[in-house]
Amino acid sequence: MSTAYSSSRADALEPPPRRCPDLDVRDLEQRTRLMRIVTRLIAVSDLGSREIARRAGIPMQKISDLLAGKLEHFTCDELQAIRRIIDSGQASPS
Repeated sequence: MSTAYSSSRADALEPPPRRCPDLDVRDLEQRTRLMRIVTRLIAVSDLGSREIARRAGIPMQKISDLLAGKLEHFTCDELQAIRRIIDSGQASPS
């Protein structure tokens, strides 16, 4: 009887199953791809990291976090915004 009590108690302590773990995986994969693109763009950009941070309206530390691979600090929207800023900074008038 004590084993039945233990197993039912252990079941109660486990977190409920996630509804759709694929969504989290897809989001992480998308953010990872964007991070790679953005870090490469920063490396070849005429804009410095400080200028990119200023134009994006984010602290320089966030750009440093991005370059250090701290993906958890960014959403897909933030990464897309940084990418657009770098792309617009690359376009030079002819």
